[in-house]
Amino acid sequence: MRRPALLLCLLAATTALLSTVHAAQADLRGRAAPDFALKSLGGQNLRLSELRGEVVMVNFWATWCGPCRQEMPLLNQIYQRYHPVGFELLGVNIDDATDRAAGMARTLGVNFPVLFDDGKSVSRLYGVNTMPMTLLIGRDGTVRYVHQGYERGYEQTYLDQVRELLKE
Repeated sequence: MRRPALLLCLLAATTALLSTVHAAQADLRGRAAPDFALKSLGGQNLRLSELRGEVVMVNFWATWCGPCRQEMPLLNQIYQRYHPVGFELLGVNIDDATDRAAGMARTLGVNFPVLFDDGKSVSRLYGVNTMPMTLLIGRDGTVRYVHQGYERGYEQTYLDQVRELLKE
């Protein structure tokens, strides 16, 4: 096969894969959040379905992700402010080395539960292809919002959406 033809085939395959992932993420909105259980930094397993009745933010992150490092202290502030009124935040780390992730969470002073998806099963289940990726789940277990990436100012959108969901 000639190089241009091979490149076109690779481009078509990549485009198809990316559109499948984006469709999977779009399909999450308005649907029941897929359940999962992961080991936490504290050592115990935590299951998403056990949080039904709470507003839940699930934030997928990695130690090598600069925007994740920037966002985590801001997420921690949201968690500390709204946790007492029915808000839960799960930080799902996708690194292979959980010790590095645990160290970063401790260094940043994170108070919300940190979970380890070192096998990537949950990140595949949610179609994660951007770091960070953040979902907001209503009290009924339905995915209401999906955010990809992080830029300064996103935390205001998160606050507005958390407040909206807490009022429901």
